[in-house]
Amino acid sequence: MSETKEKILVAALHLFAKDGYEAVSVSKIAEKLGITKGALYKHYENKKDIFNSIVVRMSQLDHEIARKYGVPENVFACVPEQYEQIGLENLKNFAISQYRFWTLDEFAADYRKMLTLEQYRNPELNKLYQDSLVRGPVLYLEDIFREMINCGVLKKNDPYQLAIEFFSPLFLLINMSDENEAYGDIENRLIKHIDFFIESHTK
Repeated sequence: MSETKEKILVAALHLFAKDGYEAVSVSKIAEKLGITKGALYKHYENKKDIFNSIVVRMSQLDHEIARKYGVPENVFACVPEQYEQIGLENLKNFAISQYRFWTLDEFAADYRKMLTLEQYRNPELNKLYQDSLVRGPVLYLEDIFREMINCGVLKKNDPYQLAIEFFSPLFLLINMSDENEAYGDIENRLIKHIDFFIESHTK
């Protein structure tokens, strides 16, 4: 991706996160960058094309993090063998990395804020919000915990309930970090939650 195309992508997402996707025009994106609409159209066909590129980028980043921390890159139906290889330490490190990713990575944080703003106004963005930040992570964790139970890593329990129990504080703490300067304290609280969860549900 060219430097200009990358700048357009980042600037557009920042505006979407601040003002909402529907409120931002191609003209506004071009104005923020100090370029003409014609120059922008050399790189993207329209605002929807920019948005689609943002979604692709987020998917790529998500897969990269999963590979880095040794957790599945896709749903159980696609890569069942990857779900058999997850250790509790992998899960802990991945959860901490997700917290940092959604709060410290500017691109990911803006993406999260954009989806949060638009979830009640745009059905397509509501689905992305659910898949990326609510329902999707819970279903992903449900599959992980089901395999951990089957492998004897965790005590027998309802994997869906475990997923909700594990993910809900992570979701809460991610959102708390937006308005709280004590970032380190919030991350420490997350680590304590994960350790307590593991202690409570391991044999």
